Amino acid sequence: MKTLTIALLLTLGGIAAPAFADDGDSATEASQAPVESYAYGKTLDIRTVIAVSDIANECGPVPARMTYEDSNGQRHILQYQVMGTGCSNG
Repeated sequence: MKTLTIALLLTLGGIAAPAFADDGDSATEASQAPVESYAYGKTLDIRTVIAVSDIANECGPVPARMTYEDSNGQRHILQYQVMGTGCSNG
């Protein structure tokens, strides 16, 4: 009986562990790089684009985000407006 209890606890602990896992990279990036809003004419120093968010399936302007590195290696998150993909042509 004691062996069965230990096995059950180990199994439940193994299943629950990923729920408590810390994704250090994304949490660190989010705390280091505040979201900047794009304004027309703003000069951007983009060396490498790391990620671009998906565009919402709506008809009209929707927010999008781009994560990038500048020429100094610093990460930035830029929020800007794009036209949604939900408009029909007919």
